[in-house]
Amino acid sequence: MQTAAGYDHGAGWSTLAERYGFALLLPEQQRANNPNGCFNWFQTGDIERGSGEALSIRQMVDKMATDHGIDPDRVFVTGLSAGGAMASVMLATYPDVFAGGAIIAGLPYGAATNVQQAFESMFQCPTRSARAWGDLVRGASSHHGPWPRVSVWHGGADTTVIPSNAREIVKQWADVHGLPTTATLEDIVDGYPRQVWRSATGEDLIESYTIPAMAHGTPLAVGQANDQCGAAGAFLLDVGISSSYHIAKFWGLASRPRAAPLRERKPRPASAPRPAAVMAARAKEKPELVRPSPTGASPVDIGAVIANALKAAGLMKAT
Repeated sequence: MQTAAGYDHGAGWSTLAERYGFALLLPEQQRANNPNGCFNWFQTGDIERGSGEALSIRQMVDKMATDHGIDPDRVFVTGLSAGGAMASVMLATYPDVFAGGAIIAGLPYGAATNVQQAFESMFQCPTRSARAWGDLVRGASSHHGPWPRVSVWHGGADTTVIPSNAREIVKQWADVHGLPTTATLEDIVDGYPRQVWRSATGEDLIESYTIPAMAHGTPLAVGQANDQCGAAGAFLLDVGISSSYHIAKFWGLASRPRAAPLRERKPRPASAPRPAAVMAARAKEKPELVRPSPTGASPVDIGAVIANALKAAGLMKAT
């Protein structure tokens, strides 16, 4: 149920754009297409090159690039949850458009083509071989490379889109890039583990961050430092590391702050026009989390838990 403006403010993308000097676009779902405002990452007609929502987002990117003189070799896409899954869609179907992407609490491309498969992928994450995942990307377009660089982020305590989805995303893109599934190196960034897959020439092609105790959402480091931005809220979690900043850095967009002073950013009222902001197939999430019952509380209603999760992912209409 988030808006593009709300996610932009929370994740801090406009702050980073002003600080480092890059252009932004935030596509937003129409409620007529999905009552919760989520992208339909599991609908066949919306996840193929040249059709549906994937084509619509690609057309938005084209217009933005034409209107503002954007370097076509420096276009990137990111998203959270349903938007993370849609970012996977955009990277697979338009690898000739995007130089890189970032998938936050999302799923691999081709994980689902209907509601039942979407449910299974979110909560069970069936495993496939790296080659099978890679073939789905290679079959999504006639592109033969070079392929987008990919940054993967996931909370270790995520019960909405289980963390093993991050592993399958890495397997998918490692195979596409012709890399082994074992990371080239591991390090610690802002207190959290990061894995990196490098090419033979030393270029970082894939990175994966795990935030062990984090639930479903976008990792934030709220503050005024160059590596901080955003505002905590539903599915926007202040855990001491800014995924937005590190993603922009991975893409080469956050090398040096501009000299111009940063204006204070405030949330836009709900009635304000939607802004153009991150070349991101962004998720819109329903602001409710499923939590286990405390000791002594009434037993958990499993049916309600499943229904709430499906509504949050845009797989079931709210009643």
